[in-house]
Amino acid sequence: MELHVLNHPLVEHKLTVLRDKNTPSSTFRELVSELVMLEAYEATRNLSVVAAPIETPVAPMTGKKIASPRPIIVPVLRAGLGMLDGMTRLIPTAEVGFLGMKRDEEHPTQQVTYANRLPEDLSGRQCFLIDPMLATGGSASAAISFIKKRGCSHIRLVNLIAAPEGIKRMQEDHPDVDIYVAGMDDHLNEHGYIVPGLGDAGDRLFGTK
Repeated sequence: MELHVLNHPLVEHKLTVLRDKNTPSSTFRELVSELVMLEAYEATRNLSVVAAPIETPVAPMTGKKIASPRPIIVPVLRAGLGMLDGMTRLIPTAEVGFLGMKRDEEHPTQQVTYANRLPEDLSGRQCFLIDPMLATGGSASAAISFIKKRGCSHIRLVNLIAAPEGIKRMQEDHPDVDIYVAGMDDHLNEHGYIVPGLGDAGDRLFGTK
């Protein structure tokens, strides 16, 4: 597993404004989209391409196009939806699937899938799983296991912020999945929130409490 933490002044600036509790939801959403585009640029560096013969206004040439089957972007509901725009702006031809997971109240260490809009067969697909926060890693690990069961072996996890606890969980459960984050934080508090973090990403994205 490779952990990619974006190191760029623009990322640091946008992430600082994103963290500020006084940043309104409208600005928060715009910043998330911008940060995700920057992350997607790195996460798609090894995207499969094929030769594509074309003619420019001057001469014929062979360029490159994204290979088939199309990559698929999978936001984890609901907060992952806030990252979707940034990803599709950079990969407009990608397919989009949806996955909703929540903690099992009777078995807190387990996840329950409550929404699934994914192809039955993901063999040969390049998948980008998006979720703003990688805290304990429980939801991300369960989501990746779900995707792997459908045959996908090329998965990239894209988060805005991660905690060491979540990274450790991913290293243990899915050492073959690379992770891309805009910021690496210190720890989780007693309520499971990333510190210093940015609060509840879903609430801040959609203006709910």
